[in-house]
Amino acid sequence: MRLFCFPYAGGTAAVFRNWPRYLPSEIEVCAILYAGRGSRLAEPLSEDVVDVINGVYSDLQPFLKKPFAFFGHSMGALVSYEFARRLQRERQPEPFQLFVSGCTAPHLRDLAEPTYNLPESEFIAELRRLQGTPAEVLDNAELMQFMMPIIRTDFKASQTYRYIPGPLLECPIRAFGGLKDETVPREKVEAWTEHTSGSFRAQMLPGDHFFLNTSQSLLTTIIAQEMVMELNKGAGRVQSA
Repeated sequence: MRLFCFPYAGGTAAVFRNWPRYLPSEIEVCAILYAGRGSRLAEPLSEDVVDVINGVYSDLQPFLKKPFAFFGHSMGALVSYEFARRLQRERQPEPFQLFVSGCTAPHLRDLAEPTYNLPESEFIAELRRLQGTPAEVLDNAELMQFMMPIIRTDFKASQTYRYIPGPLLECPIRAFGGLKDETVPREKVEAWTEHTSGSFRAQMLPGDHFFLNTSQSLLTTIIAQEMVMELNKGAGRVQSA
């Protein structure tokens, strides 16, 4: 089975480079690379979550033959959620499970003052506060000159996202949050239950907004257990039928 992993704003597929070490061999980690970075550097950046999806949708179609699940953190949670909704609308193969992490439930996302358009010094201060970008990167003027447009554009896609009500997902949703994440408190993680007709579970893990890095071993262990259990449930339902 496959686990498609969608990174947070400013992130690349490298965010998940260590995950295969923690997951059993039967789970293939497929990390998503958004346009405008890495081997896709020549492609234009996407300022909208829907455009982010459009940038990878066709490429992923051949890889949806095996049972698969989605994992997304922060902006990646919105991308994976909307990706699953599109698959459902178009009656394509759907994930048997959706893992969302470090992200407020879509219907509760407020219209808070955006930060993607802050002056450079204030924007860098915001990145320091979030603690998702290494200090050595923030302190490297040349590297930040390259990274700044990518991060700003991803922030814009996330902060301008607007939820459009529609049919609930049928797959189970597992939502994760950081115990010390002040931006996404427990109640906003638990609110993801409103977006599935299947089972739901929320779990808070040690760490701040970027607990997926500091609690990587624990997070991946839970995901592996959930995937195996859910897939076995599905196999049981097919056999019963």
